[in-house]
Amino acid sequence: MGKSSPVKQAAVVVGALAFGWMAIEMAFKPLLDKARAAMDKSDPDRDPDDAPAADDSSARSNDAAAEASDRKPISYADAVAKNAAGAS
Repeated sequence: MGKSSPVKQAAVVVGALAFGWMAIEMAFKPLLDKARAAMDKSDPDRDPDDAPAADDSSARSNDAAAEASDRKPISYADAVAKNAAGAS
């Protein structure tokens, strides 16, 4: 039997790594999909620990403002007006 060349050995190693990666992806697909979806939804600029504690009086006034800002605009013109009002 002859010796294997380093190129063939490298090709076998790369093939084995690719097969292993594919097997792991398939085995843990549901878990990985959930983790990737959670990462896509997360906002890296927002840290929940940095949120200031609000007292009751400001919380009540902020509730009405938050409720109004959570409503979806009826039309594209309303969305543009809402964005323009928030930007200025």
